[in-house]
Amino acid sequence: APCWPPGKGSAVNPLRPVAIRIGALPWLPRYSRPIIAVDKTIQRVTRGKLTLLKIADLPSLALTVRGRKTGEPHTTPLLCVPHDGGWLVVGSNWGHPKPPVWALNLSEADEAVVLFEGHRTPVSVRVAEGEERERLWPELLKTWPNYDLYARRTDRTLPVFVLTPEPE
Repeated sequence: APCWPPGKGSAVNPLRPVAIRIGALPWLPRYSRPIIAVDKTIQRVTRGKLTLLKIADLPSLALTVRGRKTGEPHTTPLLCVPHDGGWLVVGSNWGHPKPPVWALNLSEADEAVVLFEGHRTPVSVRVAEGEERERLWPELLKTWPNYDLYARRTDRTLPVFVLTPEPE
């Protein structure tokens, strides 16, 4: 069974470095729609227990947030970093000049729902800024070093979202 974080009680999955290398390819963003569609299908069929990222022993979640224009819920599979009982996600869009739509929606939301390892959790949302963002950035890079590459590809600051479970 995969163990998170890597190196804590299990051998590192050999697909993890392959996934990181693929994630650095400059042409990958062109295929984001079919990749996300496949990942959503896998998550739906397995009820969130398996994702493309999980196959490579990378932590992932399905984020559901209401559209800022439509008010309709939209679900997106994302790489995440478990942190302090919640999760961190980055609106990188592989370093594209425009932010991902989910990040625009999340930046205007005060709540969302996370599906992580088969468990649905309502979360509060905030953007890490200043000193907090600087402190969290190295933690994010431990999981996905490509965030530095994506930051160099764009002029925009990649938003770091802190998702905190709501008390039950």
